[in-house]
Amino acid sequence: MKIPFKKGWSIADSTELYGVNDWGVGYFSVSEDGKVIVTPNIDGKTIELPLLNVVSDIKDRGMDVPVLIRFEDLLEEQIGRLNNAFTTAIKASNYQGQYRGVFPIKVNQQCHVIEEIAEVGAKYGHGLEAGSKPELIIALAHLESQDACIVCNGYKDAEFIDLGLQACKMGYKCFFVIETPSELPIIIERSRKLGIKPMIGVRVKLASMVGGHWNATSGDRSIFGLSIAQLIEMVDTLKAEGMLDCLKLLHYHLGSQIPNIRDIRSGVLEACHVYNELVKEGAAMGYLDLGGGLAVDYDGSKSNYIHSKNYTLDEYCTDIVDVIISTLDPQGVEHPTIITESGRATIAYSSVLVFNVLDVAKFEPASPVDEVQEDEHELIHNLKESLDSVSLRNIQECYNDTVYYRDEIRELFKRGQISLRSRSLAENLFLQTMHRLVALADDAPRTMHEIEKLKEQLSDIYYCNFSLFQSLPDIWAIDQIFPISPIHRLNEFPDRNAMIADITCDCDGKIDRFSNMHETRKTLPLHDLKANEEYYIGVFLVGAYQETLGDLHNLFGDTNVVSVRVQKDGSYDFSDEIEGDSIADVLTYVEYQPQNLRERFRKIAERSVRQGFITGAERQSIMKTFSDSMMGYTYYEKD
Repeated sequence: MKIPFKKGWSIADSTELYGVNDWGVGYFSVSEDGKVIVTPNIDGKTIELPLLNVVSDIKDRGMDVPVLIRFEDLLEEQIGRLNNAFTTAIKASNYQGQYRGVFPIKVNQQCHVIEEIAEVGAKYGHGLEAGSKPELIIALAHLESQDACIVCNGYKDAEFIDLGLQACKMGYKCFFVIETPSELPIIIERSRKLGIKPMIGVRVKLASMVGGHWNATSGDRSIFGLSIAQLIEMVDTLKAEGMLDCLKLLHYHLGSQIPNIRDIRSGVLEACHVYNELVKEGAAMGYLDLGGGLAVDYDGSKSNYIHSKNYTLDEYCTDIVDVIISTLDPQGVEHPTIITESGRATIAYSSVLVFNVLDVAKFEPASPVDEVQEDEHELIHNLKESLDSVSLRNIQECYNDTVYYRDEIRELFKRGQISLRSRSLAENLFLQTMHRLVALADDAPRTMHEIEKLKEQLSDIYYCNFSLFQSLPDIWAIDQIFPISPIHRLNEFPDRNAMIADITCDCDGKIDRFSNMHETRKTLPLHDLKANEEYYIGVFLVGAYQETLGDLHNLFGDTNVVSVRVQKDGSYDFSDEIEGDSIADVLTYVEYQPQNLRERFRKIAERSVRQGFITGAERQSIMKTFSDSMMGYTYYEKD
């Protein structure tokens, strides 16, 4: 649907419309020529890198969109921001403990990501959290700093525990966090068998509840963790086994995206009282793991809305340190090492998904109807009269009449009493009237209740070259909001109102919820396409979970991935390039063998030769096309 032109439209208006400066937190901005720019800080100097330039260079190197672009500098900077913020808060409050962050591998298990986190995090003693045996193997193979912690969550069998115990013997700070009572006997048995003393942590279910999408891990009904009664039983068991000195860490997790700082303070406060009681029981303690929770402001509203947060990173760190001091100091308890498992906030900013628009469906009349032939059905004449009579005074009446006439004509068509051409004429009249009503509605003396719904129904559909289920599964699964914006042409007025559809043949493969500060909207203003010019859209802050959770809906595989490292002179290198899945790749994922498929198709093609449908030479060409297609990208490729 066309949006009425607004005079004096500027880059500042586009920046506000798409919220770039709000959700971008200094990492993204808009240039004077209307391009989204990435703005990493390299050796104290802010570099401005147009995202469109990166896409162009990717295409020059033979890769195409859709592409996931990872900016290593943003990941490095975010790790630094987190650690430095805690260091500042600790020094300002004279806190006697340390901070040791850990990155939950499940948030993004990709090898290049974990290598970067381990390398950059080494100077901060930044560790990893492992929730499975494969993740523990990743952690042990990547962490070299003995200051870093490995926190083992999730269910742990004897093999998992043996590996972790041997890591302890090698000097790793590897904590077994007990999630269920059944794990403790296995830890005790394996530690005695191997003669290695374990470092034990315990996850406790706090009564504190939080808001937001991911709050199922808070409260009494949390799936993982021990109740207070089970915690006391565990303490008694460790006492009886002479192993209470092995209990060193208290852990809790209220959710990975906590919008409200009050909920964070409440959780820390309750956990500190539990920690204090464990010290009184004689446990060694020394580490307090607050789990995840540091939120990402996806919509830029800086509120306690589920896709936002009402606090800064500095406020988050300061409040945590303040609550621990004020709770433990009166009890004379030493300040513990603070651990947080901030995965989402660490990795989200560093990845951007970029795709192009392939086509647009517009809900507009195919051609304006100036007059109706006398022999047309009376209802069609009524539609034309309704169109001609539209005014500010009767806007609601014209809407009601037009919908009624249109519906009656559709019923006549179902009964075979009106032709297809007449129905086409009626649909054109209907759309022409609806667009005229929308154009007048903002100036109407009283509100037309149906207008917002009508705007949605008349909005365009932009068909884009990506799979929602593969690259942005949280949008489909849990209605997650991500910042979405064109990456260029932001110096132009966005004159179309649209929703976004992917190229899967699934009606759920769409994006029709967009951030709009304190609310969501069903459509997004975009630019009309220009002939022979690509139009690129970016989805930002997608570094957390999306790569790992994506599926193979319609057998669309992983996209191309490029990692970018920016230099202080403003140049940049592609430090890593990973080609997206070929068709042959994804077929093997679902247990097809490409060679078997070729052979089966060869036999079918040979039969066609025998039947005289094709020649032998044509069969050769067909087989080449089949084989070449197997090696191609699963996404739409332009010649």
